[in-house]
Amino acid sequence: MFHSSAMVNSHRKPMFNIHTGFYCLAAILLQICVCSQFSVPSSHHFTEDPGAFPVASNGEPFPWQELRLPSVVIPLHYDLFVHPNLTSLDFVASEKIEVLVSNATQFIILHSKDLEITNATLQSEEDSRYMNSGKELKVLSYPAHQQIALLVPEKLTPHLKYYVAIDFQAKLADGFEGFYKSTYRTLGGETRILAVTDFEPTQARMAFPCFDEPLFKANFSIKIRRESRHTALSNMPKVKTIELEGGLLEDHFETTVKMSTYLVAYIVCDFHSVSGITSSGVKVSIYASPDKRNQTHYALQASLKLLDFYEKYFDINYPLPKLDLIAIPDFASGAMENWGLITYRETSLLFDPKTSSASDKLWVTKVIAHELAHQWFGNLVTMEWWNDIWLNEGFANYMELIAVNATYPELQFDDHFLNVCFEVITKDSLNSSRPISKPAETPTQIQEMFDEVSYNKGACILNMLKDFLGEEKFQKGIIQYLKKFSYRNAKNDDLWSSLSNSCLESDFTSGGVCHSDPKMTSNMLTFLGENAEVKEMMTTWTLQKGIPLLVVKQDGHSLRLQQERFLQGVFQEDPEWRALQERYLWHIPLTYSTSSSNVIHRHILKSKTDTLDLPEKTSWVKFNVDSNGYYIVHYEGHGWDQLITQLNQNHTLLRPKDRIGLIHDVFQLVGAGRLTLDKALDMTHYLQHETSSPALLKGLSYLELFYHMMDRRNISDISENLKRYLLQYFKPVIDRQSWSDEGSVWDRMLRSALLKLACDLNHAPCIQKAAELFSQWMESSGKLNIPTDVLKIVYSVGAQTTTGWNYLLEQYELSMSSAEKNKILYALSTSKHQEKLQKLIELGMEGKVIKTQDLAALLHAIARRPKGQQLAWDFVREDWTHLLKKFDLGSFAIRIIISGTTSHFSSKDKLQEVKLFFESLEAQGSHLDIFQIVLETITKNIKWLEKNLPTLRMWLLVNT
Repeated sequence: MFHSSAMVNSHRKPMFNIHTGFYCLAAILLQICVCSQFSVPSSHHFTEDPGAFPVASNGEPFPWQELRLPSVVIPLHYDLFVHPNLTSLDFVASEKIEVLVSNATQFIILHSKDLEITNATLQSEEDSRYMNSGKELKVLSYPAHQQIALLVPEKLTPHLKYYVAIDFQAKLADGFEGFYKSTYRTLGGETRILAVTDFEPTQARMAFPCFDEPLFKANFSIKIRRESRHTALSNMPKVKTIELEGGLLEDHFETTVKMSTYLVAYIVCDFHSVSGITSSGVKVSIYASPDKRNQTHYALQASLKLLDFYEKYFDINYPLPKLDLIAIPDFASGAMENWGLITYRETSLLFDPKTSSASDKLWVTKVIAHELAHQWFGNLVTMEWWNDIWLNEGFANYMELIAVNATYPELQFDDHFLNVCFEVITKDSLNSSRPISKPAETPTQIQEMFDEVSYNKGACILNMLKDFLGEEKFQKGIIQYLKKFSYRNAKNDDLWSSLSNSCLESDFTSGGVCHSDPKMTSNMLTFLGENAEVKEMMTTWTLQKGIPLLVVKQDGHSLRLQQERFLQGVFQEDPEWRALQERYLWHIPLTYSTSSSNVIHRHILKSKTDTLDLPEKTSWVKFNVDSNGYYIVHYEGHGWDQLITQLNQNHTLLRPKDRIGLIHDVFQLVGAGRLTLDKALDMTHYLQHETSSPALLKGLSYLELFYHMMDRRNISDISENLKRYLLQYFKPVIDRQSWSDEGSVWDRMLRSALLKLACDLNHAPCIQKAAELFSQWMESSGKLNIPTDVLKIVYSVGAQTTTGWNYLLEQYELSMSSAEKNKILYALSTSKHQEKLQKLIELGMEGKVIKTQDLAALLHAIARRPKGQQLAWDFVREDWTHLLKKFDLGSFAIRIIISGTTSHFSSKDKLQEVKLFFESLEAQGSHLDIFQIVLETITKNIKWLEKNLPTLRMWLLVNT
């Protein structure tokens, strides 16, 4: 799944990278379940103590009390028939489930939510063979656990197969889950309806009664009834279509491979497609609403390329005959990896050359790469339970890096990947973070697992492990893992075993060292030691939360190392600091380079402290080469001064990614109270000579962050001086930017960021040029092609006048490009007029002009503006009950709305307001992990200001 980082950054993924644009708001926002497969208590307890069991909706005892299903009945095959009516917005359906009974039982427990069951019968294998009618089953319902019980007249016999037939019906859902309705507007202004599914993690039960847990893999044979003007799609190719009376058609689809319920998908729509064939003969099609078919060509090219790449990389052919990718007009996340029928938000799949920017292209490519990786990681091999969802999502995020680098090297994706790790460090350095692998039982807890810890941290520790084992060894291990567990389920330890065994089984030399490369240096051999114990190392990263801080002190020829837990907002002098450090220890695969040679040295730090000897005198040491490791580094003594001196004298002696890592770490250390802000700001002086766009963008992002923090708090002397400093100091590089789409992807992203910053700071030449382009665009009735990389900037400047704002809203409604609509919506949210911002929120709640799927990103954008922050916060508090009617409590959208409208606060008054609001929600029974994360983030912001405001004020006085 890609949660889009909305306006901040999201794939089921979390939907808006700060540099990526409006839709991309990654939620910047497991003691492991060691149960063996299907080990759940058997069912005979029911008869022993009926008093211990819950009460069904009809008042009778319900025979099962656990949230997890019993394992006594296992599904093998579902025959599913669905007939949606797109006029009355409901569906009728029936299913026949072939099940295997492992222990004698008098009931079958399935999941079902909001479905009206009209009939249920049971046939034995013998009944089925002789066409005997089934026995009627009594159906009990327990909505609190989203379960139904089918009570059988006589006990089911172990080791026999039975057939459960159920007839049911329901309305098409209003939200974004289960089997729901979506709408789109044609160029001619007509509204059309489609019916679409979205089941991950626990929503298949809203579409058909089923064993809705990832371990219960089965085959599915699907039939869909429709009108002739519509097309039906499902996971597999269509086998035949039968014509029925009254002009209805019934499509029969091939039986699926063995898979989990959350991957089932079916859609009834009138979309058009473009298709191509991969080198191994898989038919790939991209579907979109008819007026958007011309925006599907890039996705087709990328999908064909990426599918070919994955088949070779994993050494496993994609197992289905076809793969469809479809752009859904209403979609909660960024995309969903349903096997053979991947669903996308339009912004994650469609590319319009006239309105899609360089960062839009990067976004579309990475989301396609993410979802295609899931066809192996997640679909072919699935985690046993949701506590290990990172095995799906962390891997898919990691494979974006490998696949996009290999297929689209010009996108320079590995520079972008650093931000994947930096984003999650913001959360992981709070005490309220969580381990990658953690227990989750209720649907809300499971939904909350889809966060940046699973996605981003999962990907970053895999990248660190790849760097440790070597690329070839790592690839061998994951191929072994995928082949061993194909069509099955796996857990954390299974992955570590495969990665260890890729060394142990075939590659150990007599010295007991795993060679991944004949050119391996002796340092690497020492580093791997006598036993590269992958599991021992990696459990320190998956079973404990947080991120380590490596403290380095150079003393002549020796380096003294110490590891601590890195915490933002809790300082060493605080009374709670010591307790928060206890029992944390990581096995850290360290890398470092020195001023005296290009060699990458390696060492595993397994203890709290250690000492390393340097072979020669060196003026500086830099740890975490290329930022491949998931840790922060602090250089005690003169360590930072030596590195800053080197950056000022000749920054190119340090690798570009090392320069980005230094900028990141120095500002993180300020937040942890380990460095003074002036030291970090002094480092930014060298940026005027920086030639690497990603490094320049990283440095600028911190200065811009401080500016917006001061602007929101109305600390005007500092915000004005910061504005002056930025425009004075970066004027040469700002003035060099052309208003065009020329250059490499990073040249283009730098242009977008710099010109946006210049116009945000009211830089006269920027405002003038943007206003001029906006006027020309308006005069051309929106026909003028403005360079895509500056489109958002031009719209934002245009939105500052009432005429411009109103015109943009009109164009928003008419636009056929979701990439353009995102840019317009962002621009509209920058208005300084509260009544205009209020109107946007109302339109988002109404869901017609501004779709409900965009409400979270819209609120986030409004809340980040001085004129909008109070408005957005008041709206969330006052309209909370209405928001919960549109989004599930644990949904990504609700989490983005909460953090997006509160986590930038930096005053004690606001902290108190937020605390009271969360307490009132908890009193009503609503609890989310995000509450504690937000409270800690606001506390951290308050402490940052208290500690650093005088320093920032003084530094600016000296430097402007």
